[in-house]
Amino acid sequence: MQAWVERRFDGLGSHVRTRTKSADGTIKLLVAFPDGAAVESVLMPGYRPDRAACCVSSQVGCAMGCDFCASTKFGLERNLTAAEIVEQFLHLKREAMSIGRRLTSLVFMGMGEPMHNLDNVIPAIHRIADPGMGALGWRQVTVSTVGIVPGIDKLAEADLNVHLALSLHAADDATRSRIVPMNRRYPVKEIVAAAKRLAARTGRIPTIEYCTLAGVNDCDEQAVLLAELLRGFRAHVNLIPYNPIGAGLSGARYERPSLERVRQFAELLRERGVVAHVRDTRGDDVSAACGQLRETAFPAAAFGSEAQARREPLGSLVPVRTARF
Repeated sequence: MQAWVERRFDGLGSHVRTRTKSADGTIKLLVAFPDGAAVESVLMPGYRPDRAACCVSSQVGCAMGCDFCASTKFGLERNLTAAEIVEQFLHLKREAMSIGRRLTSLVFMGMGEPMHNLDNVIPAIHRIADPGMGALGWRQVTVSTVGIVPGIDKLAEADLNVHLALSLHAADDATRSRIVPMNRRYPVKEIVAAAKRLAARTGRIPTIEYCTLAGVNDCDEQAVLLAELLRGFRAHVNLIPYNPIGAGLSGARYERPSLERVRQFAELLRERGVVAHVRDTRGDDVSAACGQLRETAFPAAAFGSEAQARREPLGSLVPVRTARF
C-alpha cells in the first residue's frame, strides 16, 4: 500500500505547505495548489491505535455564511477539481501511514459546501472509495451539507452508498435562519424531508450535526423541537460544543455551553427516542476543531517556502484561505 500511495504522488499538482500537530494528535495539513489557492485538510487519529479518520475540503472558501463558522468570513473563491479533492486524500493517507495508521473514514466537512460542487465531489468519491483505486470503501465516506435540497436529491440519485451529514444546528426556522442564512431558501422541514428521501433510497442512516451555542440553540425547548422534528426518522444526532472563532459575519460573538448543559440536551433527546452523542473536541489548541479553521498566514518573505505557519497581524502577512471542520 505504501508503494501504491507513493506512485500516486508522481505528478501531483499540490503539495503540503505546512503540517501542524495538536496535543491530542490531530494533524492539520495546509495543501497548496499551483494557482496559489490552498485548503486545510485534517487527520484525526482514531481511538484504536492503528486507525485514523480524515476531513477534506470541497471548495476554496465558502459562500454559506454560517455565523458560527470561521471559514465563511472570506467568501467563496472557487470549486476544487476532483483531482484536487483526491490529492487531499492522498496527502492524508501518506500522513496516516507515516504514523503507523490507516485511514478508515473520510468526511467532506472541510471548507465549502459539497452539494454546490457535486460535479467534482462525486467523481472524487469514486476515485477515493472504489476498490480498484483509493479503496477506502463507499460506506466509509460521509458528505455534509447545510441543507441544499437539490444537492441532497442528486447525491441520492448517484447511488454511491455513502453517508449524509446534515448540518442542522436548530429545529425551527427562526433560530436556524439567524445562524444559517441558507435556511431562508431551504427551510428546516424541506431539508429534513430531503434527508429522509436519501435515507429511504440508500438505507444509510443520516447524521444530524448540531453545533450548540450558549443561549441560542441549547435550551430545553430546542431539544424538544428537535425530537419532534425527527420523530419516526432513524437518524443520529451529533452534538458539537461550539469552538470559539471571535465575531461571526453578523458581528455576534457566541459562547460554548457548559458540558453539563450539552449532556442535558442530549439526555432530553434520548428520553424522546432520539439517538444522540456529544462529540469530543479535537484539535482546538491548533484551531483545527469544528468551525475554527479559517486562515493560515505566512510572512510574505516566506511564502512559497515550507516555513511553519505563524499567526501574526495580517498587515505583514500573505493570507491563505483555508478550511473549516
